[in-house]
Amino acid sequence: MIEVYAGDSLENPVTGEHGYVVEAPSDENGRRLVVDILVRPGGAVAGAHVHPSIDETFTVLRGKVGLLVGERRGIAPVGERVHCPAGTVHDWWNAGDEDALIRVEITPGDRFLEMVANLFGLAQDGRTNAKGMPNLFQLVLFGQEFQDVLTFTSPPRWVLVAVGAVVSPIARLLGYRGSYPHYATRIRRGARPDERPARAS
Repeated sequence: MIEVYAGDSLENPVTGEHGYVVEAPSDENGRRLVVDILVRPGGAVAGAHVHPSIDETFTVLRGKVGLLVGERRGIAPVGERVHCPAGTVHDWWNAGDEDALIRVEITPGDRFLEMVANLFGLAQDGRTNAKGMPNLFQLVLFGQEFQDVLTFTSPPRWVLVAVGAVVSPIARLLGYRGSYPHYATRIRRGARPDERPARAS
């Protein structure tokens, strides 16, 4: 389990996401993770996806953010909490010309943190495409490892399962893994106050 503390940060240089931990998962808060995500213009998550067992809530604190939740697609109103229940397809992106700031609440957050640390670490090492997605060998093993946390809508899950039976043994022989523990060390501890996004009032 990855340990994080309020003030820690993670960055994805490919997707333009820079997350600051506001509240770390604990037994006292029901394992909830609260993160402020600063997203540069043109920045976005790696693609539309589903969290099979995670509830997520988005609040745009500033900027213009496009949001897809289920069948609803549009610009998220600033200051309004948007709930995305487990199992719902969703996606978001900076739709404006300035940095956007989004507060994201994730419950439970522990495995989500492990998944993000790996996905961001792969991007930092140049092991993803321009949208932040790993190659097929890596994606298959990543998908198998974190199937309880995240499923991308493209390629469809059934394709990854079918292809995975053939590809995963080859991927492992080539040195790929579903998770890389050393990426947990990429979490930046205690960002300086002037580097943190503004708090919601």
